[in-house]
Amino acid sequence: MANTPQAKKRIRRNERRAEVNGNRVGRIRTFVKKVEAALASGDKTAASAALAAAQPELARGVAKGVLHKNTASRKFARLTKRLTALA
Repeated sequence: MANTPQAKKRIRRNERRAEVNGNRVGRIRTFVKKVEAALASGDKTAASAALAAAQPELARGVAKGVLHKNTASRKFARLTKRLTALA
C-alpha cells in the first residue's frame, strides 16, 4: 500500500495511463484485424486500403510508447508479405 503522497499520486496516474494505453492498443488491434479479414476474404484492394490505414496506427503506437518499434515493424512486414502473396 502506498504511504507517501507521491506514491498515491503515481497510483492514480498509472490507472489513468493504463486505461488510455489499453484503448490505444485496442485501436491498433482493430486496424490489424481489418487487414487480416480483408486478406482472408481475398480482396486485394480492400486489403491494400486497410493496410494503408493500419500503418500510421502502428507508427502512432510506437510514438506513444504502447508498442515496441520492432513489434510494429514485424506486424507491418508480415501483413505486407501476405498482401503481396495474394496477387
